[in-house]
Amino acid sequence: MAQKVRWGVIGAGGIAYRKTIPGLIQAPNCELVAVMDVANIEKIAKDFNVPNYYTKEIDLLNDPAVQAVYIATPAHLHAKQIKLAAAKKKHILCEKPLTVSLKEAKESVAVCKKNKVFLQEGYMMKFHGAHQKIKELIEAGKLGKIVYMRAQLSCWYPPIKGAWRQDPKKGGGGALIDMATHLYDLLEYFAGKPKTVTALTGNLVQKYKSEDASTTLLEFKSGAHATVDCFYCIPDEASKTRLEIYGSRGAILAEGTIGQSVGGNLQGIFGLGETGYDAAQNKDVQRTFQNVPFEPINPYTAECEYFADCILKKKNPKINSGLNALDIISLTEKAYESYKKKKMMKI
Repeated sequence: MAQKVRWGVIGAGGIAYRKTIPGLIQAPNCELVAVMDVANIEKIAKDFNVPNYYTKEIDLLNDPAVQAVYIATPAHLHAKQIKLAAAKKKHILCEKPLTVSLKEAKESVAVCKKNKVFLQEGYMMKFHGAHQKIKELIEAGKLGKIVYMRAQLSCWYPPIKGAWRQDPKKGGGGALIDMATHLYDLLEYFAGKPKTVTALTGNLVQKYKSEDASTTLLEFKSGAHATVDCFYCIPDEASKTRLEIYGSRGAILAEGTIGQSVGGNLQGIFGLGETGYDAAQNKDVQRTFQNVPFEPINPYTAECEYFADCILKKKNPKINSGLNALDIISLTEKAYESYKKKKMMKI
């Protein structure tokens, strides 16, 4: 029988209940042995046939059967729970954002290193089959030099009483830290580290303390440009969650791959950039984009399987590591600062 990592989940409602737990239990090297939440925990345990359930995180962390924990609580609780889990020698997969500030993130990474436990952040979109295929095509040189990227993720998120993402004290912010950071992470996966950032944020429709609108302009160390647009005030049906990557030799266009799904569509055009200048500039030129097949991978299953494999092989995760978390949170703080100071920020 294949070896498995035994998991406990802290914050088993919300995204954990809808996506991560169903994904985790499909991973061949993972076993769910305990869940914790402050509400409906008996039902959650019954739904997933989990033997041990708790209403306090410390009780789950004291469970000797648990080797690794997945933390999916409100963001302002992450730092405290990471420290508790590390002290109990549990490996940690923590939902994004890792913490609500760079200071807390540095403390969290340090305590995991001190206690010799692995830490991985839950930016799962890199594991999507389409994004794995895009990475493969970029590394094979099919697009030439990456010139420009655009990533889009929006939803309709009206005021909800007690919603922690609508309170910056609990979530660190709104549309930017919650959704745009997913795309910062994904674009870095494709093009490397950015060197400057400029952002717009604000409240255009929704009346709560967190921002419902964000647009980010990034310049990468490679020279590539990118825009990231994320809003809490665009109806889900109106946004196609587009991902566009343009290079000197072609382009990749995706719809429906950004988000929590397995599917979507991917098209590409390659082998260009070697002709002379077209002085006529006729924009009705025939564009022969072709469908690009990709493996339908559940990103939640893949991120859990990857982290469990790191634990079993005793290899610190390279994807979504603590250092990657520090990088993304630093970028996030610079993005917010750029809007407040009305200037481009160096990273």
